[in-house]
Amino acid sequence: MARHPPDETADHKGGGQVGRADLDALREAADDARRWDSKYGGGNWKANSVTDSLDHRAGPLLQGSFSDEIGRELFSVTAELSRLAGWTAFDVGQHDAAQRHFIQALRLARAGGDVQLGCYVLTTMAMQTLMRGCTSEAVDMAQGAFERAKGQAVARVRAFTKLIEARAHARENDARAASRALKASEDLLGQAKDDSGDEPAWVDFYAHSRLSADAAEIFRNLKNPKMALAWNQQATAMAPGVFTRSVGMRLAIVGIAHLQARNLDHGLELGNRSVGILARVQSTRAKDYVREFNAALATWRREPTVREFIHRTRKELGVAACPTGSPLLVRLT
Repeated sequence: MARHPPDETADHKGGGQVGRADLDALREAADDARRWDSKYGGGNWKANSVTDSLDHRAGPLLQGSFSDEIGRELFSVTAELSRLAGWTAFDVGQHDAAQRHFIQALRLARAGGDVQLGCYVLTTMAMQTLMRGCTSEAVDMAQGAFERAKGQAVARVRAFTKLIEARAHARENDARAASRALKASEDLLGQAKDDSGDEPAWVDFYAHSRLSADAAEIFRNLKNPKMALAWNQQATAMAPGVFTRSVGMRLAIVGIAHLQARNLDHGLELGNRSVGILARVQSTRAKDYVREFNAALATWRREPTVREFIHRTRKELGVAACPTGSPLLVRLT
């Protein structure tokens, strides 16, 4: 994976001839890893096997012989595999490994002349930066991805950069900037139908239902439970058997919104459903959402039902109560 060809040409003379069947096999590996990641988390062996695809399938192909056209497609699909490898590493808290894969993905996307994928990779890096607590850097990265995408990427790709920018602003408690970026994302999604024939397959997940689900998280972070619950009603229900991790995290998010609205019983109901789902997922990132939920329970920490819930998260997920006065608690309650 060490070869990074110049941007001017992507053809190469080397080992065996690389053809479309090889590209299709890599795309199938990427699609397979994406499905398993969504269902079982980045720590699942099947999702994590994307690194094997990079090393043992894509790596040798990059040393083969291919035309400029095949080469550019090869760099792009390998970039997507690298992004997926970074994503699965990020999901289990291996941030240094994730960053290495993301940087490699950016280089490969550039080598393939794939500006859209490069913007998507940079947006994914903004998400990682956001989850690590560096909110202003995440804003800068998402805005940079958007500027780079202007005139080069379809509306749905640009819309996703604005969504992540909105999430970062919400973590900074900047309601005006978050709402503005969210509105921009929604407007761009409205334009996306005109690009349907030109959209890359890896962005088809981003529809209004996903925007609505993330908007619920945005307004939860802004401590506006009324808006969070209103957006959640617009979000289409996701099948737990397909999007296991996302369903579990969303239940925790909406549960916190109910806690913010002082509805302990409903909040705990959703929290328990979240734990039941996420117990089947290997994802450090998903557990962080449960930690946030536990932090929001601090007001009721002496209630028997709350103590029982905290005990359950410790037993089933290894997640304990967030100590009083922690940054997480201050941010969410």
